[in-house]
Amino acid sequence: MALNAGGRHAPARGALNWAGTARSTCAALVFVAGAASATEAEVGIQGMRFDPPTLRVKAGTAVVWVNREKRTNHSVRFEQENDLESDRLFPGETWRRTFERPGAYPYRCGPHPEMRGLIEVTE
Repeated sequence: MALNAGGRHAPARGALNWAGTARSTCAALVFVAGAASATEAEVGIQGMRFDPPTLRVKAGTAVVWVNREKRTNHSVRFEQENDLESDRLFPGETWRRTFERPGAYPYRCGPHPEMRGLIEVTE
């Protein structure tokens, strides 16, 4: 750092440019993230249930399941779709699926069949 006219430390010229660029980049990232969230929905997994148990979304929406349990692992299993199943989701992990076609998509937890949910996809 150089000293300015008042004898105080002043950041180098490049540091000011970098800080301005960083602020611009962060603003752009916030804008892009906000735009993406319009086509994304979330299902939480906690207390041995899916929340919300039924979710209605538009075609093209990505649904993200988030395991918020402290110790238990789960999966997301679509029996009516050739038994499509996510990997086991350990606490804090997520799984994402995009629903392109309208319809009803019932699912359950692989290791806990009493846990059930439904994704309703509209046009």
